[in-house]
Amino acid sequence: MSLDQAAHKPHEALAALLADDMGRVNDLIAARMASEHAPRIPEVTAHLVGAGGKRLRPLLTLATAQLCGYEGPYHVHLAATVEFIHTATLLHDDVVDESAQRRGRPTANLLWDNKSSVLVGDYLFSRAFQLMVETGSLRVLDILANASATIAEGEVLQLTAAQDLATDESIYLQVVRGKTAALFSAATEVGGVIARADEAHVKALFDYGDALGIAFQIVDDLLDYQGDTAATGKNVGDDFRERKLTLPLIKAVAKADTEERAFWVRTIEKGKQEDGDLETALELLNRHGALEDTRQDALKWAQDAKDALADLPDHEIKTLLIDLADYVVARIS
Repeated sequence: MSLDQAAHKPHEALAALLADDMGRVNDLIAARMASEHAPRIPEVTAHLVGAGGKRLRPLLTLATAQLCGYEGPYHVHLAATVEFIHTATLLHDDVVDESAQRRGRPTANLLWDNKSSVLVGDYLFSRAFQLMVETGSLRVLDILANASATIAEGEVLQLTAAQDLATDESIYLQVVRGKTAALFSAATEVGGVIARADEAHVKALFDYGDALGIAFQIVDDLLDYQGDTAATGKNVGDDFRERKLTLPLIKAVAKADTEERAFWVRTIEKGKQEDGDLETALELLNRHGALEDTRQDALKWAQDAKDALADLPDHEIKTLLIDLADYVVARIS
């Protein structure tokens, strides 16, 4: 079941509740992705922005700002900033991963070329920093600049860790915090900061975003081995075929005997995969309880996200954020 197929969709309820603000965010994105001198920039950006997506990260910024009682204009700038950073990283990721499809459509690097994707991504990062500066908050600039650096760091770490059997759960967590959770936690934290919420509440919002992002990625990695292809848009075992050492594999490798380790060395480290290897991998994952252990980890992070909000004031948005944490893991519960 995909996020868009569940009966109760907290992100859609959030989008409906924040529709006016989200409209302003979309208008600002459209205005700032324009380029007087390089028409390819809005072409490439519009292709990706127009592909849909749930706009979850900017929604989180709008939601947390409203939850903390913010009444100024700059939550819109921050939400657009978060979306620009996210879109820039997608453009760069598709080049790095040599992807041909995203959200069911051809990727920008396929339709144009790698150079255009990288350079337009750079442009969007620059636009994001312009938007941050307009808020007049050095602290916001610090949070989002750190998140941008952490994202890049996580992607580079993944390059070296993805096919190295020495990669353990702590390194995996570092990668996930970089590639996924850093932008979630920045998106939720800056909402509290711009609203001048007290420090305990700002920390709680950061912790919520961090745990939510980690749960989100672990679920994604788990569904690669036991998801419904029609629902996820991915073939079962894509990560295995791409030799990505995600959490289920890390758990299985940690429990492997000599013969099993030789199998992982051949298929993941050396990339010498043969017919039937995916079935063997799935059998080893099940034999060592790696899939169930991964599921439990995702559920634990979702619970951590909910627990982080405990001391925040009761509010319709708080309820939806709690529901969102449950919703992220609903596909594996």
